[in-house]
Amino acid sequence: MRLSLVLAATLLTTAALTATAVTAPDARASPAPRRAPSQPSVPSLPPADTPLPERMADTGGGDQLITAEAPATTSTTGTVTWWDRREGHWVAAGSAKARFGAGGLVAGRKREQGTSTTPAGVYAMPYAFGIEPAPAGTLYGYRPVTDDSWWCQDNDSVSYNRWVEGLPDDCRASHAEHMADYGQQYARGLVIGFNYDRPVRGRGAGIFLHVNGKGATAGCVSVPAGTMSAILSWADPVRAPHIAIGTTGGPTAITDIVGDGHTARQRAARKAS
Repeated sequence: MRLSLVLAATLLTTAALTATAVTAPDARASPAPRRAPSQPSVPSLPPADTPLPERMADTGGGDQLITAEAPATTSTTGTVTWWDRREGHWVAAGSAKARFGAGGLVAGRKREQGTSTTPAGVYAMPYAFGIEPAPAGTLYGYRPVTDDSWWCQDNDSVSYNRWVEGLPDDCRASHAEHMADYGQQYARGLVIGFNYDRPVRGRGAGIFLHVNGKGATAGCVSVPAGTMSAILSWADPVRAPHIAIGTTGGPTAITDIVGDGHTARQRAARKAS
């Protein structure tokens, strides 16, 4: 009897050891699952319906903005929209079709005089002007065009890129614009501060937001007469309005352009150097 019990115990122990030997390799063959390598985070893009100024690198710092956007640098037409910033968000106040230079658009810092290109960039608007009286509600300083009003574009003149009443001796009439001759275009307008504060000779002079003529401009931005009047009635110099000129994409994209036509990346590189 004792021999039988010993044999039974031996058989049970052998079976247990056999089971362990069989199952152990399977356990080793199933290692813990590996954790997938982490992927670099990708910054989220703003929703497509985000107002244009909220997607822009530079809006001029004020609470009013005019955007003049063309589809491409070769375009001569596009859209002008004027915006108000209210409680931290931009709201469109109006929009209209616009015209650009016959030579298309180019970054303002690269523009050359006489190319009929519109300078892309973000610019202040120093004052308004017109052959016709200012529309009701105009708050901007409004300069009336007279028969003695000229815009000097003579690179050799101390009055380069300036309005003058009476043509100075050093500004040749062939290198100046007699403003009263443009009764339709200069009925009303705003001076765009391109190449204005510290004029670079040869870069260009006399860039305005003005009323449409017959077609593309010589470098200005133009809009229908009713739109020009509406913008003048809306613009408030206390709110520091600027105009941003650019394209839908590419190196002059309105969303990326800053100042005189640099991109935000170029401006950051200049600061870092």
